[in-house]
Formats: sequence, structure tokens, C-alpha cells
Amino acid sequence: MPYLTLSINLQFVNDLHGLISPVPQGTPLPLVLLGKSKNALLSTFLFLDQIVWLGRSGIYKNKERAELLGRISLFCWMGSSICTTLVEVGELGRLSASISKLEKELKNTDKHENEQYRAKLQKSNERSLALVKAGIDIVVAVGLLQLAPKKVTPRVTGALGFTTSLISCYQLLPSRPKSKIA
Repeated sequence: MPYLTLSINLQFVNDLHGLISPVPQGTPLPLVLLGKSKNALLSTFLFLDQIVWLGRSGIYKNKERAELLGRISLFCWMGSSICTTLVEVGELGRLSASISKLEKELKNTDKHENEQYRAKLQKSNERSLALVKAGIDIVVAVGLLQLAPKKVTPRVTGALGFTTSLISCYQLLPSRPKSKIA
């Protein structure tokens, strides 16, 4: 449990840092605002979740307030997931346009031999997976908040929560080393 708390606290600091850090040059303002909103909402979720944890462990005695903060924190997480979804859709659109432009430049060559093309495809795959994960996270949040209890049952919430956890674990794996052709 101490590792989990440390991990959550580090995530909280990372999201706060993302909130104040500069954005890459050329990023459209709507994507910048959505990204900053995502970081703010996720930081709020992680902070409030610590209070909820204190309430569940018996350290914080106001049970009603802890439950209210738990609900607010889940809404923050859902909002963060919605912002993530919108950012990923926008970035995938930008990346798709960039890949199309590069394909036109590499018309008479093997695109897959080009390092820049492969890097853009890899980035596209990573962003697509992040989009799927964010979409699943939205449904999990809806299930935990019981906003659609007939459609998103506890069983569905659990299955999707497990799926998003697996995706998170996969995203944490180190990338494969690049093979060198002699």
C-alpha cells in the first residue's frame, strides 16, 4: 500500500508539472486548453482520492463528506478522461495529416524503410491505444458513479476496469530495442 500511495503522489506531482510546463510549438490552442484541463482535473482527482482513502481507513472521520469528495473525485476523473479523448482525437488528426504529407513525399520509395515514417506510425499506434483507454475509462467512471446503472452494470464496470488496467500495464512496458540490420 505505501508504494501505491507514493505512486499516486508522484502522479499528482507529474500532472501538476504538466499543468505549468510549456507546450510544444505549433500545438493548436484548443488542444493546449484541453491538455491543461486534463492535467488540472486529474490532479484534483488524485488529491481528493487521498482524502477518500483517509476516510476509508478511518483517519478522516467525516464519512458523509468523504463520500461526497469520492463522488466529486470520480467526476474529475471522468472529465479528465473526456479531455484525454478529445486531445487524442485532435492529435491523431494532426498526425494523420502529417503522415499523409510524408507519404506523398515518399511516393516512389518504400515508406517503411523511412525512419521518420515508422516513428510517426508508432506514435499513431500509441495515441490510438491511449484513445481506446480513455474511452474505456469514461465508461468505467460512468459505472462507478452509477450514471447509467441499467447499461453499465457492476460486472461491465469491473470487466472494463480490468481491461483498462491491462492497457495501462502494457503502456508502462519498455519499448522494444531497435534491431540493427547489418
